[in-house]
Parts: sequence; structure tokens; C-alpha cells
Amino acid sequence: MSGGPAGSQARRTQESATDRLSRLLTMVPWLVNRQGIDLAEAAAGLGVTERQLEDDLQLLFMCGYGQMPDELIDAQWEGGRVFVTNADTIARPLRLGVDEALTLMVGLRALAAVPGIGERDAIERALAKLEQATGASADAAARVDVAIDEGVAAELLADARRALEQRRRLHLRYLVPSRDEATERDVDPMRVVNLDAHWYLEGWCHRAQDTRLFRMDRIERLEVLDVDGTPPPQAQLRDLDAGTFTAREDDLLVTLRLLPGATWVSDYYPVESVEVHDDGSQTVGLRTSDTAWLRRLLWRLGGHGVVVSPPEVADEVRHGAEAALAAYAVVDG
Repeated sequence: MSGGPAGSQARRTQESATDRLSRLLTMVPWLVNRQGIDLAEAAAGLGVTERQLEDDLQLLFMCGYGQMPDELIDAQWEGGRVFVTNADTIARPLRLGVDEALTLMVGLRALAAVPGIGERDAIERALAKLEQATGASADAAARVDVAIDEGVAAELLADARRALEQRRRLHLRYLVPSRDEATERDVDPMRVVNLDAHWYLEGWCHRAQDTRLFRMDRIERLEVLDVDGTPPPQAQLRDLDAGTFTAREDDLLVTLRLLPGATWVSDYYPVESVEVHDDGSQTVGLRTSDTAWLRRLLWRLGGHGVVVSPPEVADEVRHGAEAALAAYAVVDG
């Protein structure tokens, strides 16, 4: 094996683990079928820089179906020619099982129903091929209905996509639930993505001077401006593999005491610290910029979770619970 120096510099653009894995799975069979291809030609064909390709080849050294040398992929590019061997398993054409094909069909049907989606013909052709390949089993996929954030207007979604494609800046009137107020923001769009059945717009927010993720059903007004919307060089896409929440250092640090039966919270939500006590309870620390969801969570826990600090958050939870009880008393009366 041979290649570039170890400890290569970080890539200039942030990339999620999912995106890189997808590229590697495409890259391996492509290179296996082009043994000895020139390094520069391979990089151009794969749409990456030569440095990125060398970084990917370095990573392939650690990939395979085991840990022994003959179970790992062998990549060589000494002399400017790329050879990838011992990768037959990955290089084979993908074969879908019936369950996998049905899952893909359900996803494609949901995608086709998205307002303003492009390449609808390509989606329909892919669906037709899958239906033909799966035969009678395709009827099961047709009976599954997937709802994707029906609260977002088609025009809003289409305008956001148009601004992204044309590199136009957006002006938003955005509702901030934690403060129950609407803010005016200029945003350079970076992507439109659906996560957990909600549409999000990610972009460089000129108000915050940072990358922000906006839930589109909270956008009260969206206007495409006749202004260049190219994000600045420091704008980086978030890694959304773990979900939409990303804590920041300046977010509020909240300490919770979780009784047995509520300790699942530390597994489900990103926490900074977990202290396990002898009785099975936990003390956890987490950061948040929005206490509204935290209040709702603690009410749902029904006393199995309490705020240790800061006291103002504990007061918010208590006052909200008291107001709810008072409302029930009025109804009962």
C-alpha cells in the first residue's frame, strides 16, 4: 500500500459521515473497473479534488469485512496511477431484497408528492422499474401513506428552492417559539432538507452572523431578493445525522434530575454530562437555546424529571404546570 502523507489536513468544506460513506460506496466499484487510471483523471471523474481522493483512498485502507490484511481493501496510487483490489464484495452490483425495494418505493412516492420537486419523470421511471421487478409485492407499498409536513405551503417551498438554485438571498419573517415573537432576517440559503417529517431551510443568517436551521412551518413570510445569496466562506453545513439539534457554547446550561423511568431522556437527547446515582436516578446537564421544548418535556415526565438549575427555568416549569392545573379547575367547576 502507498499514498499521501498520514494525518492529512482537514477538508475545506464540512461533510457529514453519511455523505462521505455514499461517495466511498460509489467510488470503489468505479475505480475497480478502471484499474490504473491516472490520479488526476480519477479525481475529475469522481468530482473531487486530488487531495480529497487521496484522503478517501487512505480511509479505504481501514475498510473491509474483517480485520486481517487479506480482509481489507488494498488501494495503491504510487506513481500517479490508482489501483483498488480486494474489494469484490463492495464492487458487486447492488441487489435489493423485497423489503428494501418496498421501502424505497414508499420513499419515492413520498418524494414525488413534495410540492415543487424536480426530476419527477426520473422518480416515476424508477418507481415503474421497481414495480415491475417486485411484481405483486408492489401493492403493499401503494397502501402506505407518508405525510411530509403538510403545514408548509407549496409556494413557500418552491420559492426557497428557487432562491437556492439561483443563488438569491431570502428575507424571512420567522417565528421564534422560545420568545413567542417574530424576527426579520436576511438569509443566504445553503440547502432545503426534510427531517423527521418537517421541512427545514439551512442558510447563513446575517442577523446571527452564523449558520442557522429554520423550520419552514414557522416562516410567516418569505421573499426572494434580487441580491446575490452566495454564503460566505465561513458558512458550514451542519452534520444532521444525529438530528436537527446542535448545542452551542453560548446556549443555556440546564441541570436535570431524572428519576428511574425518565432516564431515557439522557439517551434520546444530546447531553453534556450524566451522573448515575445508587437509586438508579441520574443528574444530567444539557444546553439549549429554547426552553419551550424543555418545559413540555418536563411536564410530560409528570414529576419524574425536575430542574435543578438554573432557578428561572425551574420557575417556568412550575408556573406553566400551575396554569394548566388552574385551567382544569375552571373547566371542572
